[in-house]
Amino acid sequence: MTIRVLVVDDQQLVRIGLCGIVDSAEDITVVGAAATGVEAVAMARRHRPDVVLMDIRMPGMDGLDATGLITAETTSRILILTTFDLDEYVYTALRAGASGFLLKDTPPLDLLSAVRVVANGDALLAPSVTRRLIDEFAARPSRRKSVDLRGITSRERQVLGLVAEGLANAEIAQTLSIGPGTVKTHIRGLLTKLNARDRVHLVIIAYQAGIASR
Repeated sequence: MTIRVLVVDDQQLVRIGLCGIVDSAEDITVVGAAATGVEAVAMARRHRPDVVLMDIRMPGMDGLDATGLITAETTSRILILTTFDLDEYVYTALRAGASGFLLKDTPPLDLLSAVRVVANGDALLAPSVTRRLIDEFAARPSRRKSVDLRGITSRERQVLGLVAEGLANAEIAQTLSIGPGTVKTHIRGLLTKLNARDRVHLVIIAYQAGIASR
């Protein structure tokens, strides 16, 4: 299945370059390109892309507001593009529903891999800076809030804690002595029960609920 991508950046050369990189992959295609947050929201509503490559700083409606609207109205996953490795805007983007972020100097092949990861919803982005972001997000006192876990089984709670530690499915399976397929089933159950878009948000929920501490 072809992954459909919307590219959003206010700089024309950057936008053109990103479109070229995305269209170079056989399994990924560009369905639109926007220069502003307003355009991004309109195109996301119209095209329903699988992934939106979203710039943060744009005139008028910025990428943060656009992310909140798109995630509230569509099933599109947002991959934030930023020039900063630790940036308050990124924390806000995660709270708005973004599924991850990349630095703008990310190599093309890594960008394509990240698009596939976010489209699939299977895993957190791997770069260490993403882990630092999640750690910092979780460490802030204002992030702790009440989370309803009454529908979560004890096994699902264990899986959620291991997901929050950054373990891959195979590692979770080995830790709990269960099959990889069973892990996938538990994660699908967690996504549904907790109304989470992907594993990034399972991690955030785990921290908010106090299941993960680091």
